[in-house]
Order: sequence, then structure tokens, then C-alpha cells
Amino acid sequence: MDDYMPPRYQMLGRIGEGVHGVVVKARDLSNDDKIVAIKKLTLRTKHGWIAPCAIREIKVLQNSQCENILSLLDMYPDLSGMSLVFEYMPHTLYSRMKDEEHPLSRGETRRFMAMLLNGLQYLHGLRIMHRDIKPANLLIDSKDVLKIADFGLARLFNDQDPTKVYSPQVATRWYRAPEILWGCQTYGPSIDLWAAGCVFAEMLRGVPLFSGATDIEQLALVVRTLGTPNLKDWPEVRSLPDYNKIRFPNAKGERWEDIFPSCTTKCEIGLVDGLVRYNPSRRLTAEEGGFESFINHGVATGDHRRANEPEKDYHQEESVYLALLHGGRVCSPI
Repeated sequence: MDDYMPPRYQMLGRIGEGVHGVVVKARDLSNDDKIVAIKKLTLRTKHGWIAPCAIREIKVLQNSQCENILSLLDMYPDLSGMSLVFEYMPHTLYSRMKDEEHPLSRGETRRFMAMLLNGLQYLHGLRIMHRDIKPANLLIDSKDVLKIADFGLARLFNDQDPTKVYSPQVATRWYRAPEILWGCQTYGPSIDLWAAGCVFAEMLRGVPLFSGATDIEQLALVVRTLGTPNLKDWPEVRSLPDYNKIRFPNAKGERWEDIFPSCTTKCEIGLVDGLVRYNPSRRLTAEEGGFESFINHGVATGDHRRANEPEKDYHQEESVYLALLHGGRVCSPI
């Protein structure tokens, strides 16, 4: 019965299996044999309770209409729970970054980041935190359009109530914001922007920015790279539950220019710097990161160009980025 699906769908095989369900590939016989992906969610836990992650994912997808958010095409019940039908996406950003035969170009890196920020801008406009942004949850279709997926950890947030408590057990460790690593439970959508900055840095470098094996090692890597938190810049850090439980040697931090390849531009480094910073209130928003930091801070002056590179080539790349954000692909909250 786990393999049940309506007659309109013809199962083609299993794609994968995650914490929240199994994903299979199928053909939609009622829609020109279109290939779709079907995610089979278990609505109840082993104790018989309704699984909140399943309900959250369904609710978010039902209320999202954006080119950079994975589209929910259909849904149907079965004995074990609910099956969600999505457009089929042949790649993840993770698989694209691991493809040594076809490495990401500079233009692709920028376009994918533009699409990620556009999707986050849309979600945050709906007051939704994703809480698990990482390359494996960013899907790419046959036309190279990136879409945010997997909303099992998504939550509504209230920016008018900064005292609202959320679980700190969210996000994959390598992309987890430092306030969560220090036990914060009153965080906001800026945790998605930290994760987006880590993803962008990974695309630029080819390896993860912070890849700790434990939460403590993850924090140690963050402190070594960004330096010891400055209490003047982030006074709230002292009140985080686990801040005084873990002590690290004082660190000055590293220069971003020493971490990234020499071909990395100043505006690219500036975007990482604006997203991957300690104080959540000082991180760029998705809108700021998508337009001001990436477009205005560098293109207007041309100071981001690599040595001996024709200026027109980079202006063409930036024009593509600007077109992605403001040429019909920007999604307005419904």
C-alpha cells in the first residue's frame, strides 16, 4: 500500500529517501506524460501523533506561488499519510557543485544566488522562515532555474514579537547561524540569510565555508574565521544560553580575500560579508543582498573587476543578474 498512487500516475522508480518521506519518480498520464516527483509523507509519528513537519510543508507549499519555490502540482491521501506531487527537478545545487566535468561558471553562480535570494525574499514576505537552507534543498530544473524545496522545518515568524520562542534544533550544522549554535531560541529570518551566505561562499570556493563535525567544532571554525565576537557590535551575544559555557581562544579572524580564490570579485566578497556576520540585525535582508550589495556595490564603480579582464564582460554578467531580479522573475507575496 506504500506504493499506492492514483491511476493517472505511473511509477518509474525511487529517487531517494529522507527523514520525512520517500520520493519517487512518476509519469503523469493525464498531463501529456509529464515527468513528476512524488513525495510520500507520513502524517503520523511512531507514537500516533500528527507529524508537525508534514503539516508545515503542505501549508507552505499550498500558499507559495513563486518561480524560485518548488511548485506543488497535486496531492492525494494514502493509508500511511499524504503524497505530494511536484514538478520533476533533475538536479540539486549540491549535485551541480560536485560535477567535476561541468563545474559552475561565474555566471551560473551569480544567477543561482540571485534566484536563492529572490525565493527567500518571497518567503520572508509571507513571514515564513525556511530554517534548512543548504545545497541539497535547492533544486534545479532542466532550464537551470533554482527552486527552494523541503519545507519540513519551515515556521511562520512574527517580526513584531521578538520574544517568540523557536526550537534551536534546526538547520544543517554547516549552514547553522551562530546564534542558534549558542542556543538562541528567539531568532528570526536572518538565519536563512546566514545559510544563504554560506551556500554562496561554497559555490565560489568549491568547498564548504564551515564544515564542523560537531556543534562545538562548527563554532570554533566560525570564530577562527570571523574572529571573537565584538561585544560592541553584538552585545546580545552575552545573553545567549550557551555563550558562557563554551570558551574559545581569542581570534582576530581571517581576511575574506585570503579565503576565496584570487578571481573572486569585491562585490562577491562583499555579499558574503554582508550575510555571514555575527549580529543577526546587521545581516543583509534577501532584498538588500539581491540588489544593493550585488548590483550597486561594485558595478557602478567597476572596482570589482579582475585584473586584465575586459570591463564589458562583467557588466554583461551583472546585467543578467539584474534582469533575473527585476525582469519578470521577482515574485510578489500573494
